[in-house]
Amino acid sequence: DVQLVESGGGSVQAGGSLTLTCSASGKAVDNACLAWFRQAPGSQREGVAAVYRGGDSTFYADSVKGRFTISQDNNKNTVYLQMNSLKPEDTAMYYCAALRDCYSRAWLTSFWKDANETTKTWFVASWGQGTQVTVS
Repeated sequence: DVQLVESGGGSVQAGGSLTLTCSASGKAVDNACLAWFRQAPGSQREGVAAVYRGGDSTFYADSVKGRFTISQDNNKNTVYLQMNSLKPEDTAMYYCAALRDCYSRAWLTSFWKDANETTKTWFVASWGQGTQVTVS
């Protein structure tokens, strides 16, 4: 099991930046791939970014490519989401997530590219409590 605690949300004007932090703990944390999801009111939860163990392979939703950066500090079991050039449409509750069955970098590459949002959500073994990001 993996426990996840997020922090760093808040309100910012369009064009601004925020950094979200997720601290992971638990027996399974070394075998998990960590990701960020978000959910706006009335919308489906969607995958925003994911990182393979070790932090050298990262994956993004098309809507955030070039603006968001996911990174992982393995020593601290912490994953970050640096969000730049924020837009009002980025307003959502952001959730840290641990993906189960993350066997290899090749698997995560294919999974993130090919899975729909429902499938991505189904593969989440643990969720954080969420942190609100509001862009006006």
